Amino acid sequence: MTVYDVARRLPAIADVRDLCRSVAMLDAILSPDWERRYYSFNAAWADGEEVASMRNGSGDEYSIVFAAAGAYVRGFGHESPMSPYGNDYEPWPGVIDDVPDVFQGFVEEPAFTDEDGVPVVTACLWREATDDQWRHGTIDFPTGRADPDGATGLFHLLVERSPESFQRFAEDYYEIPVDLKAVREVYALRPLDQELVSSLNGNLTLADLAQDISEIGYPQVR
Repeated sequence: MTVYDVARRLPAIADVRDLCRSVAMLDAILSPDWERRYYSFNAAWADGEEVASMRNGSGDEYSIVFAAAGAYVRGFGHESPMSPYGNDYEPWPGVIDDVPDVFQGFVEEPAFTDEDGVPVVTACLWREATDDQWRHGTIDFPTGRADPDGATGLFHLLVERSPESFQRFAEDYYEIPVDLKAVREVYALRPLDQELVSSLNGNLTLADLAQDISEIGYPQVR
């Protein structure tokens, strides 16, 4: 899979945002320890901007910025042959060349570049608010690699959007059983109660999650 396949399989911006909030909430429940979390979501990242993030602890990561203009996706597979660190410290040709002006600030965002200002990216997508599909650059991928830009590992849960996919991921990563019914409830953005939280983590209270719920912008009981 490459970013081309991801673009075809991603749903609308609002659906991606909802999925990212659900996954971040599940990860916060399963891993109160921030440093062990894979997925996060900050609903107040900047004025009028939200960001979903993934980091696997081994150097792979993505960031998705949701803004009034649309959504911008940056992914980095650290073992990808398309890494700028194996390409004279330049992004692979085509990866970010066609990013529209409205998203250029995200290309150059310090959080998404290294200390020398090099964009840390091997896969990039975007979708303006008025677009009817996700877009990407025109890329001549290196041959002989099944996952040349790292997209398969980076965006798995975004294209395989079932609760079962998250359950498999979490059981493998955290090495614990994960209640599928509870995952389905969070994927449906059901407001949390103590029963739902306990079904995923018996050592956690709803009050323990107050800050995470607020940061993620996850629905709360009114």
